[in-house]
Amino acid sequence: QVQLVESGGGLVQPGGSLRLSCAASGFTFSMYYMRWYRQAPGKEREFVAGINNSGGSTNYADSVKGRFTISRDNAKNLLYLQMNRLKAEDPAVYYCKGFNYWGQGTQFTVSS
Repeated sequence: QVQLVESGGGLVQPGGSLRLSCAASGFTFSMYYMRWYRQAPGKEREFVAGINNSGGSTNYADSVKGRFTISRDNAKNLLYLQMNRLKAEDPAVYYCKGFNYWGQGTQFTVSS
């Protein structure tokens, strides 16, 4: 069955960096556009970044543009989100989405 499993959350200092991963299985990962979303407490889930099947085209929400980088490794069925210069408004549960499926999410917090 289709599975998307996020990992990489945790505690990070303000201004720090973190890389999230999403391991995909059960579908032909290399054929699908993949996305990262996030949902903070009390807020709606919002789009963060997207990447086409080859990795040659990416798209970002304005709030993360220039700080976050989405990438993928089709040989390993892995999706990544490199997050730099983290801000107080970035902590949330981060979800990957592909093939109309969602992962369970991974969470991080920013604390000094």
